Amino acid sequence: MRPEESSGLLRYPATAADWQARARRRLPRFLFDYLDGGAGGECTLAANVQDFNRIRVRQRVLVDVSAVDTRTQLAGQDCALPLALAPVGLAGMMARRGEAQAMRAASAAGVPFTLSTVGICALDEVCAAAPAGSPPPWFQLYMLRDRGAVRALLDKAWHHCCRTLVFTVDLPATGMRQRDVRNGMAHAGTRAGLLRAMQLLAHPGWIWDVALRGKPLTFGCLSDQVPGGRDLNAFKAWVDAQFDPSVTWSDIAWLREHWRGRLLLKGILDAHDARASVDCGADGIVVSNHGGRQLDGVASTISALPAIAQAVGGRTEVLLDGGVRSGTDVFKALALGARGVLIGRAWIWALAGGGEGAVRELLASWQRELRLAMMLTGCTRVQDVGSGQLEPDYEQKRPSVGVNQ
Repeated sequence: MRPEESSGLLRYPATAADWQARARRRLPRFLFDYLDGGAGGECTLAANVQDFNRIRVRQRVLVDVSAVDTRTQLAGQDCALPLALAPVGLAGMMARRGEAQAMRAASAAGVPFTLSTVGICALDEVCAAAPAGSPPPWFQLYMLRDRGAVRALLDKAWHHCCRTLVFTVDLPATGMRQRDVRNGMAHAGTRAGLLRAMQLLAHPGWIWDVALRGKPLTFGCLSDQVPGGRDLNAFKAWVDAQFDPSVTWSDIAWLREHWRGRLLLKGILDAHDARASVDCGADGIVVSNHGGRQLDGVASTISALPAIAQAVGGRTEVLLDGGVRSGTDVFKALALGARGVLIGRAWIWALAGGGEGAVRELLASWQRELRLAMMLTGCTRVQDVGSGQLEPDYEQKRPSVGVNQ
């Protein structure tokens, strides 16, 4: 990886924050803020990270940790570490054919990649990007008003050998994301287009590498559903018309009938909803507040995790999404009851900042961090990580924002 100049010094990106800074420099403002921003005043976005930092790990020494193993299974898939790449919309706008690059990086690291319904690369391109013998991607979907479109997308995913569906349930409507408003992402029309064009012209490198060399910039998974799929305004109009606020648990039961593979419900933040997920036949849940992008002021995911894991952890697979910024954070999530984590912003920052190689480097670094955390807490297997690896007074120090039970 090439060093970069910062404040007169040459340095290599070492953390998710370093890749975030590089992505900020390389992306047009409206695209970077689309990735980086959250809903409202972004309090929940900040809490997702800050609440991880409040957790204290219990260090132990003089334990034989010469054979630490970070391997596990997520959704029945063998993984080199308990982590999957979360779905990120428009990833192919952040780097040339971004979803295909991320699929290759995830396969090389031995972790799952989740393709967003609103990704740029089509499902067949992403599947073709995986090395021979690698598992297919997971596929993410929303409940659309057009159930025929939902059936068509499910059939397409199954045809391409996807066997794990990550179904997002916390998006009856798009959250109030003020950065998108300021940058013209939330608006259609000439004025918004001119605002985005000005930001594009300030990044000729992105224009050459992504806009020109990365064509076609269409919503690949939705090519059959979205007329004018090359146009951001047409896509926004379709999304506004298709997101369905009338969805209930009966619709999830309908989905369970029509999907033969594993079903993970993403967007669970309440123990009652976690129990309902299990009752409707979900194979797993993802504790998530959509990265703080939907409703500001809700609980951080790591503060919500313990109650949910206690409620359903013995009946289903519990994953966590939101605020994970290091391998040590992965360890903390495991200690509080998660089987594994999904990461979103971290991998897309790396992709935007350095492409496939950067994502590989990030994942390798996090695996080393996770292994080190296990060594210094006396754990040799992921399955052994639990509350005993946290300081005993963590429950008293835990943030007061909790989950209704």
